[in-house]
Amino acid sequence: MFLYGMLNRGLRSLDMEVMSKLGFFIRSLHLQLEQLHKEQSVNFQKPFTVYRGQGLGKEDFQNLLDSKGGLLSFNNFLSTSMEPKVGMEFVERALQKNQDIVGVIFIMKIDQSKISTSNTPFAMIDEHSAIRGEKEILFTMHTVFRVVEMKQTTTNSRLWEIQLTITDENDPQLSALTNRIKEEITGSGWYRMGKLMLQVGHLDQAEELYNELLESASTDSDRAFIYHQLGWLKDDQGKYPEAVKFYEKSLEIKRKTLPEDDASLAATYSVIGTVYYNMGDYSKALEFHEKAYKIYEKTLPPNHPNLATSYNEIGVVYNNMGEYSKALEYYERSLKIRVISLPENHPSLAASYNNIGAVYTNMGEYSKALEFHKKSLKIREISLPENHPDLAQSYWSIGDIYNKMADYSEGLSLLEKALDIFRKSLPSTHPRIQNLMNSIAAVKKKL
Repeated sequence: MFLYGMLNRGLRSLDMEVMSKLGFFIRSLHLQLEQLHKEQSVNFQKPFTVYRGQGLGKEDFQNLLDSKGGLLSFNNFLSTSMEPKVGMEFVERALQKNQDIVGVIFIMKIDQSKISTSNTPFAMIDEHSAIRGEKEILFTMHTVFRVVEMKQTTTNSRLWEIQLTITDENDPQLSALTNRIKEEITGSGWYRMGKLMLQVGHLDQAEELYNELLESASTDSDRAFIYHQLGWLKDDQGKYPEAVKFYEKSLEIKRKTLPEDDASLAATYSVIGTVYYNMGDYSKALEFHEKAYKIYEKTLPPNHPNLATSYNEIGVVYNNMGEYSKALEYYERSLKIRVISLPENHPSLAASYNNIGAVYTNMGEYSKALEFHKKSLKIREISLPENHPDLAQSYWSIGDIYNKMADYSEGLSLLEKALDIFRKSLPSTHPRIQNLMNSIAAVKKKL
């Protein structure tokens, strides 16, 4: 029971120490479920239903309501029961303990013919469980369901029934997004984990991991990669001079072994350009982004996502230099590639819409700006964790437009929402927090 609680807490908080130390157990439990599923598969030929009862905080419950028709993943080993009363007992206990939560009964339809059980094993574990007699079905980590229906019960206003159906990468929507993420987050083992943590904004855990990997790195290519990732991390933390130093260490190693037009060099030029942009040195930023762009145009096909990223970055610099027509030209080139090459809910599409919205804001065309920023926000709410800085940036951008249109109450509400996310996801000294606080103070004076 101690191991159960520690593992679940570690998975919820992405605690690197717990996850790495319990990695052997996670793997062992997954393999045991695979073996049990093979032994029991004859029992799962027909569709069946399982139940899970739990309490959710109001914010988590609202996120669940907003996901109707979408996908839901459980980030731990999912315990369910074939007995409805077992699920109900769990949710009743949760409701009694805390008056501020909402009770949820998940009613999950399991049709084995619709999934690949090699990726999504599950098994009846009554004979192996510490608690017998619950007809417990245990699913592996990150089992994915589609949210079908939600309804409030007639007997209790705090209790909801949520109908789910199991799915996996056979689902076209899930497959499109996960395949793209697999392409972007390459590598294996802890290197791949580090990339994923940077992608979703878990910076402290990623730094802890990369420093461990740097100590044990045995090749120049490994060290160059880790320095690059630490540069990315420091940039996200707002520590720009440190970011440049790490990127330059990576670049120094790469230039010893790679030709001058190698795409890997382009990637490093590009990120150094981004850091100089963040420092406000736009001429340096443009210099490095153009180095990257020239290599990409020589070495990549015309619809490659990296070329779209390069166009986008040059557009960002031109926008901040006040050259809006040039910025819009590069942003639209980038968007054209991304619409063709990426799934419709990909975060990079959100970035393109966001940046085009920013140009229209600077040009004073607020209705067009609002249209593009709302497209960006819609994708980010679907594809990013709820406390990701990019989500906050969308709220900030839309709030800023409302303020420019003199709708100060709506604008202030969105800026405060953005600030709440920044405070949860960024260091307290990050310049974006102070800049946003200044914007909030200015709006309050106008109310």
